[in-house]
Amino acid sequence: MTTLLRAWAAADAPALVDAVASTPDLATQLPVSRLASADDARAFIGGSLRAGPARRVWAVVDDGVPIGSIALTHIDRRHDTAWVSYWLASAARGRGLATRALAAASDWGFAHAGLFRLELGHRVNNPASCGVATRAGFAREGLERAKLRYGEERFDVELHARLATDPAPDVAPLPRA
Repeated sequence: MTTLLRAWAAADAPALVDAVASTPDLATQLPVSRLASADDARAFIGGSLRAGPARRVWAVVDDGVPIGSIALTHIDRRHDTAWVSYWLASAARGRGLATRALAAASDWGFAHAGLFRLELGHRVNNPASCGVATRAGFAREGLERAKLRYGEERFDVELHARLATDPAPDVAPLPRA
């Protein structure tokens, strides 16, 4: 199997629809109701998943099929910082791909974008995301109480960051196309 990071393309729309349909917890990260058809997904790819001056977004692709995404957003050139987000479809989880994708995106941010600090947050009830961050070299920095609300329920968010001067994690980053 060949797994790598590459830019999202309009042709990835059916895979995005499949990922959303097969992974109920993506409703906390993606506008699931707006991704019910290939046309909806193409519009989303052309807007929210398109790279720009303040963001870089990659599809995590396994044997030619997108199975997830990783992004550096809110890139702030004054402070050389960015916010990191990532997700994988249910069927792709448990193989270390999110950790390897995060390592690759971090390497790109430090080496090619000149960033110094990468930040991310995860709900405290998502230990898998915490494990991804920790294995990719992101240190825990704090807790934002009741930051997120889904329906009537509020969730605490644990913050992590990695600096360009931190030791590189012992993780083989995914290649970038």
